[in-house]
Amino acid sequence: MRDMGKAEVEFPEPPFAIDDVVAHLRRVREGWRDARSKRGDYGAVGFPSRHALGRIIDVLAAALFPLRLGPAEVTAANEDIFVAASLQSALPLLAAQVRMELHYSHPQDCNATVDAEVNRIVTALAARLPEIRRLLDSDVEAAFDGDPAARCVDEVLLCYPFVTAVLHHRVAHELYKLGAPLVARILAEIAHSRTGIDIHPGATIGERFFIDHGTGVVIGQTAIIGKRVRIYQAVTLGARSFSTDEEGRLVKDEARHPIIEDDVTIYAGATILGRVTIGRCSVIGGNVWLTRSVPPGSRVRQTQASVTVEAGDPCD
Repeated sequence: MRDMGKAEVEFPEPPFAIDDVVAHLRRVREGWRDARSKRGDYGAVGFPSRHALGRIIDVLAAALFPLRLGPAEVTAANEDIFVAASLQSALPLLAAQVRMELHYSHPQDCNATVDAEVNRIVTALAARLPEIRRLLDSDVEAAFDGDPAARCVDEVLLCYPFVTAVLHHRVAHELYKLGAPLVARILAEIAHSRTGIDIHPGATIGERFFIDHGTGVVIGQTAIIGKRVRIYQAVTLGARSFSTDEEGRLVKDEARHPIIEDDVTIYAGATILGRVTIGRCSVIGGNVWLTRSVPPGSRVRQTQASVTVEAGDPCD
């Protein structure tokens, strides 16, 4: 009978010079850490997870709109039970993400101090969820009232990318103010990836906000947007220049983005830069480049470019 014992197998050297690549990558990492005195920070704590936060914001969205963004089995009769279960699931997971951020940003704090701060942040966010829902309702209503293509408010909620972006933003903005800026920024970038709309969580946005179409919109960290503001695709509310300190490093968190007052409309492709104020009830035309303040009621537009049409042979 043939011997069925195990034969020794010789494994070839790994292809692609992987050992050399690993060694080079280690040297690059060590150089980065040495240059920034970061060696002690690495490996001690985890970092907030983009994947986990993506799941958490989806559960919070369902808790905010249970009959539309929740599962099919949710009804008016059981929606409170669903909302409670969703929050009981999402908030502890969010607390874990905030805890990782605080352990990283405040390594000198003891666990009890960090835990108390985590509890404060997440409890305060939970208390703000009804107001976030009210603001989102006003945003959806603004889109329905302002877009003739919208057939119902449910279509706006389910289909319009700006709703996804603003829902993420209104949650992220609260976390940003409460002291979890990294978690907030990750939520903002999740929305950016999902919608093509880039809103920094530091931006302040009033009620009844509507971004029509949405693709390519950029709203900077210190922008302030009033009530009933409507903007179109490819609008930028950005910074014109950056202050530096005596060593030439950028000054962080300085107010450098526009203030948009109430009832302003900004059409597609407009770029507004710097700490300028766009007065209430103004209209900024498409593709305008604006770096100065304008008074209330202004109409800003580009000078009409000449267009030449040459006659040609008609198609057969």
